[in-house]
Amino acid sequence: MRSAVCLILMLLAGGAHCAELRVAAGQSIGAAIRAAAPGDTVLVGRGFYNEHLLIDKPLTLRGLDRPTISGQNSGDVIRVTASDVTVEGLIIRDSGVDLGAQNAGVYVVPGSDRFTLRQCVLTYTLFGVWLQKSNQSKVIDNIITGKRDLQSPARGNGIQVFDTADAEVIGNNISYARDGIYVDVSTRALFRGNKIHHLRYGTHYMNTNHSTWENNESYLNRGGLALMEVRDLLVRNNIAWGNADHGIMLRTIQDSVIENNIVAGNGRGFFVYDAEYNVLRNNTVINNRVGVHLTAGSSNNKVDGNDFIGNEEAVKFVASRDVQWGRTRGNYWSNYSGWDQDGDGAGDVAYEASDLVDRLNWQYPLVKLLLSSPSVKTLRFVARQFPVLHAPSVVDQHPRMRPNNPLWSRWNDKHAN
Repeated sequence: MRSAVCLILMLLAGGAHCAELRVAAGQSIGAAIRAAAPGDTVLVGRGFYNEHLLIDKPLTLRGLDRPTISGQNSGDVIRVTASDVTVEGLIIRDSGVDLGAQNAGVYVVPGSDRFTLRQCVLTYTLFGVWLQKSNQSKVIDNIITGKRDLQSPARGNGIQVFDTADAEVIGNNISYARDGIYVDVSTRALFRGNKIHHLRYGTHYMNTNHSTWENNESYLNRGGLALMEVRDLLVRNNIAWGNADHGIMLRTIQDSVIENNIVAGNGRGFFVYDAEYNVLRNNTVINNRVGVHLTAGSSNNKVDGNDFIGNEEAVKFVASRDVQWGRTRGNYWSNYSGWDQDGDGAGDVAYEASDLVDRLNWQYPLVKLLLSSPSVKTLRFVARQFPVLHAPSVVDQHPRMRPNNPLWSRWNDKHAN
């Protein structure tokens, strides 16, 4: 993009060329930016610079050997008000703490399209990066750490994407902010290969359709991936482990594919709320307190080829009728007690994820104290023999006898703090 800007400027200026301006320790980066022409590159030498920078023209700001720019705990460290700006190779630190003003390490104002932030370290910033109406922007291979001495509600988010189309957030490591990646009212976004940890939500994602989440790792947060009020998402090859509440939340989501994810050692593996017409396949849900919490009319979903292994409760489900899973090729359930007499790899009797005793346990937690008693065991047996006592459940007519994922055991040791 920078070379394209240079070419356009050269054609318009009849042979003008893009220059490089160098800044050494003790000099002013801001002065170099003001002196630069559109399309120029400002090269910043190693050093410590106490400055607030305004980039109001298309240019590249590039650090050489990791120079540091400090906002001295006030305002935004870098504010971008032009399109076609690239910032790379810098340590950016010490923004202000005003949530109302949205103080950030890098604040990109509306209309500043095609912004790129690459291979920077943003530390002790309220918001790391703020993107608003900044279309076709990229945040790639950065390390972002918030103001970890503040309480979570007083922090900003690592990366904020608001009212923006075609954003790419790739290969970042985000920690100790409020939410790692916060996305709202956007479209056609790509989130790939990010590590998101020690946060409230790894991602807080709303009202953003036609987008992809893939190969991200969200761990040791309160909640992992929270995907809410969306449609047409591709959520694949993510890992969510050790999150205190949920690994992956699917809330008010339609027409989406959730596949090949690892959800291990969370409070709830999947929290599925008001979700319809989605495909959940080939996910490994292992050693969570609840494998899947299914509620609020979540039906008409295709759930096939998943592994549910070692969860304290495989499915928590309260509804008025059964939900059928495994219609195509069945799911694997480690607590399945049926058999495979004909050796075709599928159970000969249906798996039911919950019964009357499970339902009583969810409604009255003290029932757990009696689960091993003869009376409760008798109640469970009787409820399964008499349809009048049948509790609606997730039913898998032909559960698989072996896990789909041959590497499932490598996730046995992942747990929440």
